Amino acid sequence: MSPGFEAALGNPLLAGRDFTWTDIWQFRPVAILSENVAKEYWGSAAGAIGKQVREGNAGLWREVVGVVGNVRDDGVEKPASTSVYWPIMVKQFWGQEFQLRRTVRYVVRSSRTGSAGFMGEIRQAVWSVNPEVPIAGARTMEDFYTKSMARTSFALVMLGVAGAMALLLGLIGIYGVISYAVSQRTREIGIRMALGAQQQSLTRMFIGHGLRLAAVGVACGLGAAFGLARAMKALVFGISTADPGTYAAVAVVLAGAAALAAYLPSRRATSVDPVEALRAE
Repeated sequence: MSPGFEAALGNPLLAGRDFTWTDIWQFRPVAILSENVAKEYWGSAAGAIGKQVREGNAGLWREVVGVVGNVRDDGVEKPASTSVYWPIMVKQFWGQEFQLRRTVRYVVRSSRTGSAGFMGEIRQAVWSVNPEVPIAGARTMEDFYTKSMARTSFALVMLGVAGAMALLLGLIGIYGVISYAVSQRTREIGIRMALGAQQQSLTRMFIGHGLRLAAVGVACGLGAAFGLARAMKALVFGISTADPGTYAAVAVVLAGAAALAAYLPSRRATSVDPVEALRAE
């Protein structure tokens, strides 16, 4: 690679320096490593600076002048590959006296990447030097990312839709069951009110009952979710499947549905005259 390649990609320089054109024109024996290579052999990025590597058993030893971040060039679902970067022109490389990459890819970093006008300006810049040079395979990093994530994104969208439907059905089921259970206790409500029970205390009693039932269900559901989340590890990268915020949010939503399902029927039942409530039975 040439100087500035990693910076254009947005890959950070963790230790040392980048290649220079002096390195290239003078064929200096230098190399840059990815972070995982540096850590594997020397424990840290800084520890690799000044060490030597070579491309094969008979290769020329080259000094490590820099360490850059890891790149998942095989796809985000796979671990970052271990990489060694050589200058674009090198001597005595894999048994060849000189090696020069004549098929070149340029990396351009800009906020206008992907626009037709920007591509036109790049073509004009190239053709102003040599109008015979064609420009082929122009793609953005977003294109590479989208393609690598296509299958995973589709699977996650489908799982998201299924999860949303399951949550909706769960809310409807909780509301329906608890609401029906409370409405079936209309006679009990009438008796309690006839004996002097206050409307607020009855409402709190039924809400507490609904929340206790919901707590049991949420506890069972969380246990099952933690177990099944292991099967999702292949679809998420760089994060844990045991996200406390998500589990807490779902638990709060379900508990809220249970409280609402207990509150509304009990509120209606306690607002009726005790005699009418008993007569309804």
